[in-house]
Amino acid sequence: MEAKINGTTLPVLEMVLDPGDKIVAETGQLSWMTDAIEMHTTTATGGAKGIWGAVTRAFAGGGLFMTEYTAPRFRGMVSFAAKVPGAILRLDLAQGRSYFVHRHGFLCGTEGVEVSIGFQQSLGAGIFGGNGFLLQKLSGPASAWVELGGEVVTYDLPAGATLRVHPGHVGMFEDSVSFDITVMKGFRNALFGGDGLFLARLTGPGKVWLQTLTVPNLAHALSPYIARGGDSSVGGVAGAAITGSVAGAVLNGIFGRDDET
Repeated sequence: MEAKINGTTLPVLEMVLDPGDKIVAETGQLSWMTDAIEMHTTTATGGAKGIWGAVTRAFAGGGLFMTEYTAPRFRGMVSFAAKVPGAILRLDLAQGRSYFVHRHGFLCGTEGVEVSIGFQQSLGAGIFGGNGFLLQKLSGPASAWVELGGEVVTYDLPAGATLRVHPGHVGMFEDSVSFDITVMKGFRNALFGGDGLFLARLTGPGKVWLQTLTVPNLAHALSPYIARGGDSSVGGVAGAAITGSVAGAVLNGIFGRDDET
């Protein structure tokens, strides 16, 4: 088996499988593959022990089903492209060692990878933390590949050192890191600061990977340029023009109309 990460801003992971190799991925992750690759979608993989294991995995941000990729007879290649600008990282999961990853971080893994819900040490994290605190737990023994948004900043926290992070920027951390919730200090900061009421608190020892781009922040940045119903702005007009052009191209392809002047 060979793994290769191509690209920079929007990378793609290419997995070359030899006969007998198997990898598993969340459903809907496939980008392209060669004819030698076969797919099998099932709940009984990714460490799920029965239907309840698959359900708990789904609560962790994954799917009820996962897809196995194999190359039964000939060498083949299957690829998984990043969904947002960012980075793809490899994890080597030894026995008894786990990583906690943001809920949509798992891309694929070799046979033996276990994907489950990451229970937090503080009940408050589960109740108040929102999506940024709902984590996937990856364990092995296996290799796994994860996707983080934007640039990746790493910190190796010594024992007792604490880092407070906006929840969406928590990309991944080792299982030796303590994770809980803390309330934003200062009444005015909490209510009028615009940074939310809660922060994730990560305490060493262990390594932490932070992501600079979150999907909500990306959506917020793009929202002024997305046409809405009844929008009379330039963006709305441009969006309507694009929509009309696409619709015209589709009808053209169906009915074979040739507009020549």
